Amino acid sequence: RDVLQRVGLGSHLNHRPTQMSGGQQQRVGIARALVSRPPIVFADEPTGNLDTRTTREVLELMTSMTRDFGQTLVLVTHDMAVAAYAHRIIHISDGNIVKIVNNRKRVVQ
Repeated sequence: RDVLQRVGLGSHLNHRPTQMSGGQQQRVGIARALVSRPPIVFADEPTGNLDTRTTREVLELMTSMTRDFGQTLVLVTHDMAVAAYAHRIIHISDGNIVKIVNNRKRVVQ
């Protein structure tokens, strides 16, 4: 319940996925991933089907919660605006690391 409250869905505890928006469904997925407090959270294109506003909300939520819970977030994306939230960006091509960038200009909430 605490994690659902944190993602803004405490009142949706008994809702079915079809009763929620795409952004709400993403936040439920985030809550499920974080509730057991794993040391590393892997997210593969977590914002791929979301609009710009919801993408920003989801990324801010993921970064703040993993920071607050002392977790590492490994995020896979093709969207450089999403990658801008990261401390470090690792570029991969054909299965090989081609560049590692320490992102000093990252998006900060």
